[in-house]
Amino acid sequence: MMSGIERLLRPKSIAVIGGGAWCSNVIEQCGKIGFAGEIWPVHPSREVVGGLKAFKALADLPEAPDASFIGINRNSTIEVVRALSAQGAGGAVCFASGFLEAQAETEDGAAKQRELLTAAGDMTILGPNCYGFLNYLDGAALWPDQHGGVSVDRGVAIVTQSSNIAINLTMQDRGLPIAYMVTAGNQAQTGISAISQALLDDDRVTALGLHIEGLDDLRAFEALAAKACALGKPIVALKVGKSEQARSAAVSHTASFSGSDAGADALLRRLGIGKVASLPALLETLKLLHVVGPLPSNRIASMSCSGGEASLMADTAHGSALCVPPLDPDQKAALRNALGPKVALANPLDYHTYIWGDVDALTKAFSALMIGDLAMGCVVLDFPRSDRCDASDWEDVIDAVAQTQKASGKPVAILASLKETIPEAVASRLVELGIVPFAGMDEAIEAMEVAAWLGARPRSVPEPLIIPRPTGPSRLLSERDAKSALRDAGVEVPRSVHVNCSAALETAANEIGFPIVLKGEGIAHKTEVGAVVVGLQSTTDLLRAANAMPTDTYLVEEMVTDTIAELLVGVIADPAHGYVLTLAAGGTLTELIEDRACVLLPATRSEIGDTLSQLRISRILEGYRGRPAANINAILDAIMAVTAYVSVYQPAEIEINPLICGRQSALAADALIRFGDQHE
Repeated sequence: MMSGIERLLRPKSIAVIGGGAWCSNVIEQCGKIGFAGEIWPVHPSREVVGGLKAFKALADLPEAPDASFIGINRNSTIEVVRALSAQGAGGAVCFASGFLEAQAETEDGAAKQRELLTAAGDMTILGPNCYGFLNYLDGAALWPDQHGGVSVDRGVAIVTQSSNIAINLTMQDRGLPIAYMVTAGNQAQTGISAISQALLDDDRVTALGLHIEGLDDLRAFEALAAKACALGKPIVALKVGKSEQARSAAVSHTASFSGSDAGADALLRRLGIGKVASLPALLETLKLLHVVGPLPSNRIASMSCSGGEASLMADTAHGSALCVPPLDPDQKAALRNALGPKVALANPLDYHTYIWGDVDALTKAFSALMIGDLAMGCVVLDFPRSDRCDASDWEDVIDAVAQTQKASGKPVAILASLKETIPEAVASRLVELGIVPFAGMDEAIEAMEVAAWLGARPRSVPEPLIIPRPTGPSRLLSERDAKSALRDAGVEVPRSVHVNCSAALETAANEIGFPIVLKGEGIAHKTEVGAVVVGLQSTTDLLRAANAMPTDTYLVEEMVTDTIAELLVGVIADPAHGYVLTLAAGGTLTELIEDRACVLLPATRSEIGDTLSQLRISRILEGYRGRPAANINAILDAIMAVTAYVSVYQPAEIEINPLICGRQSALAADALIRFGDQHE
């Protein structure tokens, strides 16, 4: 028996409720892509809607519909949803706006959304404020507008919150077979995660693409990633938008580093979801994943009949995570045999035009290059305009690529350097032949980079995230209290004495011993207001520094001299993504240097070590050019102690800056801890 969401997405009967143009369009679009089931318009006064005889009320329908498109105002939508739920309908698309997305303009938007959810009960709803979906496999189009798709037997599924972006994506002419296009709208009840899980259950879906403005539920998103892993179906995402909750109440450098973008990146990496930077890259990556799947490595080869194109491929791949390896002796020998003495041999390869039009010679050359340890090959080929030119000679290259791919057992793409120079008919035919038709050089490189990353990911499910819990009003610990809490958790801190009047400074300094550091208390960013002075050598210097600070209480602290490098270690509670641990080059220039890496918690010691190694400053920590190395184990001990503190106490924010990394130890020279959330 199908679940509600399966009935909705793969219906055998559709009710269309309303009489406007939007509802007529739904009926028209279902007809265009060949829906074979029942379509039942419902309108209290119209005899005909969209060319079909209308029912006056839901109660008059032959049975509860699998799927319903509700194209009426928000108040009536709520009542119709209540009636459909009572009838046992499969699910509904709520087209109307004026719910939570309009809360800023209409104070009752949130209340209306709550009413809608109550009315739906256990029945699945998409939206509100969404276009619905297109099922190109079964011809179901609960979709009130034009679209550019066609019926397919198998393909990729795409889910987005934006109806307009969904329309635009259906208009692609890149040869990508789209099985489903689904919009989530407000995600009031059924979010991207639940929709996507249902789509992955369809055996005809090969890969999943997500356009994400905001996640619906972290646990549900984790479950989606686990299902994709179990089914062996890759996911690629374009994540946009900001999570201001994670930054608006923050007081540390970590906040500027660990906002929504860093959290989203870390979440996608953790869950094995490929990330792309644009809609064209999303489409090209999905195309590669549909035809080939994830790549076994990042090693690629390129061949073209132009030195200019070979140079462009080399430059475009430079700086990416792809490897364009030099030719090995076997490749060189085979290529020399295929191309003769006049061609300079390299990868990327300019094979010249000597063999143009000779399928056997082209196949021999392409196959020679593909005998190396490669995951994929690309033949750069831009097709002439079909309305003005003759492209018949280009068929020889297609034949040679098909033969090379069959003989080598490795994928070989045909890559047009411009999107405009690969016609849709050619791209679609190449997909049917099992050849990836890349449209655009930049997007092709990004697609292969993401596919190689996906191929290198372990097929395993990570530990569940630590999800921040709301804890009430914001409360900032003093540096002294923050260090005390971290010391109890296992973080080493310098010796210090709290002083609440200048008369006690000399006694405290003698207890610690010169040289010392003087800090004014109660100030978050001390350096910017002159509230920290290091390397004080005498009582006179100490008193002069204290008198210049905007505070009456101080920390007199041990001056740490065994310093190899300074790190920032910070954690932010990001409601959208969990706890984000940021490691960065620390000290007063941390924001200027912008050398940082992030990982979500919980994280193993090995994962944190890998994150630390991503920093440019890690070379200094390891001993740069003969200089002494820092104690990496001590650094990892400190970071693990911070993560343990987070798992127990769940603060809103922690920052150690700097963590002074020396040959023997790693000490927290400054610390900040904040609890609570000002938004609660």
